[in-house]
Amino acid sequence: MLQILALRDFVIVEQLELDFSAGFSVLTGETGAGKSILLDALGLALGERADSSQIREGCQRAEINAHFRVDPPLVNQLITWLDEQGFPLEDDGQSLILKRTVESNGRSRAFINGSVATLAQLREVGDQLVDIHGQHAHQLLLKSGAQRELLDRHANLIALTTEVSQLFKLLTDSRRRLEQAENAGQDIERERERLEWQLEELTELSPQLGEWGSIQSEHARLANGAKIITGCQEAIEALSEAENSVESTLSKTTTQMRALAEHDVALVDISQALESAQIQIDDAVHALNRYLQKLELDPARLVMLEERMQALHSAARKYRTEADALPALLVETHERLDTLTASQNIESLRASVKQNEVNYLGLAKQLSQKRHKAALDLGRLVTAAMQDLSMLGGQLEIALPPLNEGGLHGLEQVEFLVAGHAGSTPRSLAKVASGGELARISLAISVITSKASFTPTLIFDEVDAGIGGAVAETVGKLLRQLGESHQILCVTHLPQVAAQGNHHLKVSKSQAVDKTVSQVTPLGRSERVEEVARMLGGTTITDTTRRHARELLEQN
Repeated sequence: MLQILALRDFVIVEQLELDFSAGFSVLTGETGAGKSILLDALGLALGERADSSQIREGCQRAEINAHFRVDPPLVNQLITWLDEQGFPLEDDGQSLILKRTVESNGRSRAFINGSVATLAQLREVGDQLVDIHGQHAHQLLLKSGAQRELLDRHANLIALTTEVSQLFKLLTDSRRRLEQAENAGQDIERERERLEWQLEELTELSPQLGEWGSIQSEHARLANGAKIITGCQEAIEALSEAENSVESTLSKTTTQMRALAEHDVALVDISQALESAQIQIDDAVHALNRYLQKLELDPARLVMLEERMQALHSAARKYRTEADALPALLVETHERLDTLTASQNIESLRASVKQNEVNYLGLAKQLSQKRHKAALDLGRLVTAAMQDLSMLGGQLEIALPPLNEGGLHGLEQVEFLVAGHAGSTPRSLAKVASGGELARISLAISVITSKASFTPTLIFDEVDAGIGGAVAETVGKLLRQLGESHQILCVTHLPQVAAQGNHHLKVSKSQAVDKTVSQVTPLGRSERVEEVARMLGGTTITDTTRRHARELLEQN
């Protein structure tokens, strides 16, 4: 569960550290006080996109820290995930710290237990810790995809749905390849023949990796053999064999300088440098002589190299590539021909389609069976909840109209049908539910599906909008009941809901030195009376509203 949320320089919050408890906690406050700021901050810690406008005016950086305590059965799952991702464990093995910073230049950084993380990693771990039901959740409920996902999540079918989607993609891809092969006809056959001819010619040529550079180097040596011999001999003559060779002249100079160095130590370094030069010239002469002894000039080899170079050059020009790229072209041609031949194996492709159909239908039918069972269960539970939410006689049915050939999400669509009162025929949710009814149905579904959720912390952001009176009290009781198995945080404007909370936090804002600052205060019993009375009576709080507030709180 969420234990601590710490903010620094975020929007209008200078510095704030909130302690949260288990059970059902409510957050209240006047409109614009900053209740949404807390949820936005938590959203950043859970991996949502950041914006430099979220930094408090005049500051360079905003920082959010969220501390969680992870209990069984989730703790083992998270420990495995942290280990796989390379994140350290806290000392007690049950603490998890998510941190997010936002810089004024727009840069954002994320951390998990003090180690740098990606936003994807932050979102992945955040999805296991917190589930946020936004105030516009009832609008999402009108979309078929959202209805399907709600049903699948309620029945823990998300993993199975993902497998079905993967198999459908494989089936679609195999069908596409078969259709392409059947429609390609003569064009593919001509391409296959061209590749076969090209492969045969390149295989006969057999270009080798690095061959072109090696041939060029050897050809240059053989083609310039006479010039190389003459040059080497002239160098030996000048260095060693001529009457006034470099070696003899340097030897005399070295001897003279060695003698002079005996009279002046400043000449010792020069004498040694000349001796070193003499040694290097001697080494060079020996190396040139060894080179000439090993040098072989083979005219036949030169002719063979020229023919090979011409063959490689002609092939490169023919296939519009470089000579040193011919080995890669040979490999590529072989692979393309294999792929084309395989793609033209119609019987093999048909067998692949058939097998993919068997795999897809087998798993999709399992999904359908589980969905039908879950649809009856969820419809029954939501129908029961509707009776408590002033929709007496109303019911929710979940229809699963079949698809002709199946689809990415299985063999059926998912459609929520609602009857607002007894005796009416259930019809599409979008067509028959008013705004208030839709909000109540959405809330009932959110509460019921959350009961089956393993996510420890559930946040409801004004999902009770459009509800009042006795219905609001029922909503509060539902959330309080849910708080027995989950940590519940609820942002609300309804006193009947606020009175049901195990804990109450009030969000307010004030002016301080020409700037607006938001604060959050945990409320005691007497303070809760004042806040609930404010929610009941507005700006003017009377003894009557206080008495009513006490009555609401004493009922819980």
